[in-house]
Amino acid sequence: MGRQVIIRELPKGELTAEHVSIQDAPTPEPGAGEVLVRTNLISIDAANRAWMQGATYREAVKAGDVMHGYIVGEVIASGDPAFKAGDLVEGEGHWAEEVICRAAFLQKLPDHRPVSHLVSVLGIAGKTAYHGLVGVGLPKPGETVVVSAAAGSVGIFVGQIAKALGCRAVGIAGGAEKCAWLTEELGFDAAIDYRGGNLFRELKVACPDGIDIYFDNVGGEILETVLFQMNIKGRVVCCGAVSQYNATAPSGPRNLPGLVVVKRLRMEGFIVMDFADQDAKAVADLSDWVKDGQIKVVEDIVEGLENAPAALVGLLAGANRGKRMVRVAPDPA
Repeated sequence: MGRQVIIRELPKGELTAEHVSIQDAPTPEPGAGEVLVRTNLISIDAANRAWMQGATYREAVKAGDVMHGYIVGEVIASGDPAFKAGDLVEGEGHWAEEVICRAAFLQKLPDHRPVSHLVSVLGIAGKTAYHGLVGVGLPKPGETVVVSAAAGSVGIFVGQIAKALGCRAVGIAGGAEKCAWLTEELGFDAAIDYRGGNLFRELKVACPDGIDIYFDNVGGEILETVLFQMNIKGRVVCCGAVSQYNATAPSGPRNLPGLVVVKRLRMEGFIVMDFADQDAKAVADLSDWVKDGQIKVVEDIVEGLENAPAALVGLLAGANRGKRMVRVAPDPA
């Protein structure tokens, strides 16, 4: 018997912990091509909320469903010869203590400690930052990179990767304290508090030579403001739109397609799985930068499956610093 998080009711507007419930469920048996996984860590991502709004690059999460999510865990039993009990794996799963996963969508993980790094810098957060910036943004040394939600799970790595590649890194975050932390602790060249009053003016000061790459995690008004200061042939990496996920009437930038044409911008969306064939290179580079001290790993670990809903609500409100995840069980021995 294990616990799982059920979507009791789809939110209309802001997500709250009341929209979900915790239930017990019998331990499932894996069928052919399936694997039973004991969950160790659940990645908490803004995408969890986006899936409640309807189908995206994957099926929608509906009322009555066990909440979907990216997990790292230990194989308990396998109905597929590629996996055996004791294997450490990652992949699509659910917010549950025990999960049946399709073997085709699981990947074996190395015996790395701490295991949490396989969710953060060497996992979904670090690889999203790497593939988005390197594979889509195509940075060149000396360019200016701006990233929104810069203190979040992906943003902290985007800025640090940009610095490792010889670029100028500017973060946009909520609150003066977070901004000071980005520059003083993580080495960003500048950080702007979007709540501070005049984002356009502060961007001008922080980016006197304009913006070459914008890594967008929020959409809406911030995206609109940044577009005005993009350089000719700048690149906009569209990773997420967290400002819109709780909105009942989502808004987009009003300066499209005009600025894209005038400035000859390239805007491209992506999801991390698009670059799966380049994961080995990403992990190798990220590992080297961590060892060299060019990347500091910041993790925000919430203890207990029962706290996963509140962890997501807090993430959507910007309460986290670094990669937020929920620890469901201790690291495997």
